Amino acid sequence: MYRDLCAALVPGAGLEAVAAELSRVIAPVVPHDAMRCGTSSPSSGPGITTLAFWHGYTPDLGRELLSADRVGDYLVELGELARRQVPVTLSRRVRPGMRDRLLDAHSAGEELCLALRSTRGVWGVLCLMRAAGGRPFDVADARRLADVGPALVAAFRNYVTAPPARSLAPEPSPGMLIVGADSRIKTMTSQAQPWLEATRTYLDVPGWLADCSFACLAAAARAQPRNVRLCVPSVGCGWWTTIEAQRLGDDGDVAIMIQRAGGRSLMPSYCDWYGVTPREQQIMQHLYSGSAPKQIARALDLSLYTVGDHLKALFRKTGTSGRDELIASLNT
Repeated sequence: MYRDLCAALVPGAGLEAVAAELSRVIAPVVPHDAMRCGTSSPSSGPGITTLAFWHGYTPDLGRELLSADRVGDYLVELGELARRQVPVTLSRRVRPGMRDRLLDAHSAGEELCLALRSTRGVWGVLCLMRAAGGRPFDVADARRLADVGPALVAAFRNYVTAPPARSLAPEPSPGMLIVGADSRIKTMTSQAQPWLEATRTYLDVPGWLADCSFACLAAAARAQPRNVRLCVPSVGCGWWTTIEAQRLGDDGDVAIMIQRAGGRSLMPSYCDWYGVTPREQQIMQHLYSGSAPKQIARALDLSLYTVGDHLKALFRKTGTSGRDELIASLNT
């Protein structure tokens, strides 16, 4: 299963094409009529995902499932699901109500949802849908889907950390857009437009999905006391991207900043995807600050030999040949 999932997750391919391949690989395990999957690094916390794969859902149903007024419920649902011993359930058994009505209105029977998690945390969610009138999902389906989770998390990590499929292009300058209380983009700087075009060009993100993503991000920012920050992997555009949402006063407007991620802003997500341990991340932070191995050993009360072992592990995991290449990878 892991090998088949890795073969479906092709760096540089459009997200819609990748979604179709993922659905094809999973279908023999759990037959379904549509699939959606969103993933993000655990350091971002359960919530808005940075990579989204949709196949078989109509845009109208997709928009309603991702409507801004459902963000709060979605975050609660995902949190509850992730805490279960077996993190899979039918949507109708989580919080019956609005989603049931949405599915019924679009001739959809039900969704079987799986929280993607590992010892590191929650990586996102996978949902399979069957059309109305089809065979309902059962306990055996749920068990088989749960078995897919670890392989899918590992395949996503392989997908994100694979070498870029295209040569890196100069990234646009930082841009900003304003999302109003009605969940629509009110205005944007001239620098923001190239970022949106790059997303649609390189990742082949449907327009409706991009618009819903910004609306959901704005809704999450309104619901939380702190700014919401996402770090989008470089697998599509060739560079890591930071998207940060911040409330503007009490009128519902939210400012969303888009810029290349690098250095310390990138490090938490980078370490998640590359499987860097907390101790290795501490050492990476000291390296980034310019500390030599002897200084790191003193600062962390470790032997120089132990620091050397951690450095070897860091270089192996990140595919870098030494300190300079590792630091460069955080700034590329």
